Amino acid sequence: MSDAPTATVRDAVIVGAGPVGLAAGCALRAAGLDVTVLDAGPAGRALDDTRVIALSAGSRDILRGLQAWPVAGTTPIRRIHISQRGHLGRTELRAEDFRLEALGHVARAGTLVRALRERAGQLGLTVQHDSAVLGAHEGDETVHVRTAGGELMARTLLWCEGRITDDEALSQQRDYDQHAVIALVTPARPHDNVAYERFTPQGPVALLPCGRDYALVYTCASGDAQTLITESDAAFAARVNDALGGRVEVSAVGPRSAWPLTLRMRRDIVSGRQVWLGNAAQTLHPVAGQGLNLGLRDVAQLSACLLPALARHAGDPAVALQAYARLRRADRMATGRFTDGLVRIFGFGSSHPGLGALAGHARGAALALLDACPPARQFIGRRMMFGARGW
Repeated sequence: MSDAPTATVRDAVIVGAGPVGLAAGCALRAAGLDVTVLDAGPAGRALDDTRVIALSAGSRDILRGLQAWPVAGTTPIRRIHISQRGHLGRTELRAEDFRLEALGHVARAGTLVRALRERAGQLGLTVQHDSAVLGAHEGDETVHVRTAGGELMARTLLWCEGRITDDEALSQQRDYDQHAVIALVTPARPHDNVAYERFTPQGPVALLPCGRDYALVYTCASGDAQTLITESDAAFAARVNDALGGRVEVSAVGPRSAWPLTLRMRRDIVSGRQVWLGNAAQTLHPVAGQGLNLGLRDVAQLSACLLPALARHAGDPAVALQAYARLRRADRMATGRFTDGLVRIFGFGSSHPGLGALAGHARGAALALLDACPPARQFIGRRMMFGARGW
């Protein structure tokens, strides 16, 4: 099918006006490209998103480069304490050991979206809400994007919203049979910008400093999620305090919600002139907080590959996208294996008391060894903050 010569052809159409879609839009628009972002939801939905996200030092650098860093409304993480329940052995990652002011920052999702929208407005990026994409197909040199309001044509199409629903498109998937119970909790004492990752037989428990409170991610078996949501605040606080082993005392609990945890990795993130980024390309377990950070690294790599082909018409965008896919392979695979490995290693033996004790001692020894070995801590820390290319 040939493309109509008189139709307006945009450089890029982006599906999804969440953090990844807006970051990609800002990156391309800053180079002067004609970009339209389409989002199926109303404009206020993303701004009202109260979910808490952890932004690594690498993500901060990416967002600062886009001039979209949310200066207000972020809380720095200066130290991360890692331990496991019921066994000795722990380690800490400290910002000063990496010569950084912070290992990462914590913000509400709506705060990040607001900063990206402000930058989008400054750049003149077109963002259309209530504009669901109904389908897309490729012509000779463009992608035809079908919406309820008509058809758009673009040299490239970026899918940045939604989860992977086609099992045949997956290279890896795992149902952890776990849910994450999420809430804001108030500590009895100031948190001093310390985050905690605590591995328990039920799954990891994370505390992220958020303002004066902590953002809690409490992993549990899927069958227990409803109980944890509906039990009294006092009972849930006691449960959390017990899991943390006295390191933090929770004095108050905010509203709770729960989300199922899975691993889903798309096999091919590029097809012709179409590319999938963020959650549309991969969904990870929240342990170590890698999901959105991996998505923002997708954006940084994509803009580096795609801009020469689009801005200067220096090549075929489809060829640039294939280069992008090759460059992203190592980081995507390593990050998926890293988060999946943490869940499986620290969950190993939990259903077998005797085996669990031996595995717990081995993990404790490994944490103690990590604490005594600065190069190993540097490797793990930089891997978490900057991805597979952190070195």
